[in-house]
Amino acid sequence: MKNFKSHFQFDKEQKSGIFFLLLLIVIFQVVYFLVSNGKFSSSGNNLSHNEELQALVDSLKNQSVKNNTFKTYPFNPNYLTDHKGYLLGMSVAEIDRLHTFRKTGKYVNSATEFQNVTGVSDSLLSAISPYFKFPKWNTNNNKQQSVVLKNYSKSVYVAKDINTATALELQKVNGIGKILSARIIKFRDKLGGFLINDQLQDVYGLEKEVLERLLKQFKVITKPNVTKININKASSYEIAKLVYIKYDVAKAIVTYREENGSFTSFNDLVNIEGFTVNKIDRIKLYLSID
Repeated sequence: MKNFKSHFQFDKEQKSGIFFLLLLIVIFQVVYFLVSNGKFSSSGNNLSHNEELQALVDSLKNQSVKNNTFKTYPFNPNYLTDHKGYLLGMSVAEIDRLHTFRKTGKYVNSATEFQNVTGVSDSLLSAISPYFKFPKWNTNNNKQQSVVLKNYSKSVYVAKDINTATALELQKVNGIGKILSARIIKFRDKLGGFLINDQLQDVYGLEKEVLERLLKQFKVITKPNVTKININKASSYEIAKLVYIKYDVAKAIVTYREENGSFTSFNDLVNIEGFTVNKIDRIKLYLSID
């Protein structure tokens, strides 16, 4: 017992040290309590969005184009790359709209058409449009294309209808076996029939070289009758019936419609999170906005 009590016998200096140690512990506990309860937090939010600062940044971005901070040469905007568009001051959404438009096989032929397709601001358009260089389109292009088609029809291949082709017929194309031919027919059945040749690009595993050989022998000749889905009236379940739109995206479309009103253009769909922008030309075949 005496040995046990000896552990709690301290001299004056040791007692003082223990007292200050306990005092420091109490002080730290009080500070921790005040901080955790927000007593020392700033009353203002220094990280809040500053609209004036953002406007200044946008202004400087456009001004950098006007001042030609990087060397710009005349170019055809139809072949604008992501990097070039970024340097010119375009947003990712604006660049994507141009790429989506070009994938339909169409071209912009003026600065006005470029703005209509991309949605760039007037100030940015005025800064970059002087560098646009459009080719002089031959007025006889349509006649030349007709001649090409006529010459093609005289070639060895006589195109058959992809919508009536059997698996065995498809397997005659080099590179298409039992599995790939089955995929093509299964995807065709889901669609209810191909409406355009480009839809064959969506068949899983169909490589570009094989697709080119396939399109020499098979094309969309008889198109199926399609009842278009009114995107301003249809439910998410009805919209999700479309092969190209998943149910969660269909729900997002309906939610966007309820919050922002009816869609006035298919281009509004690019604002939907998860929407497959690069297939909008195919998706539009099954939708209406009436």
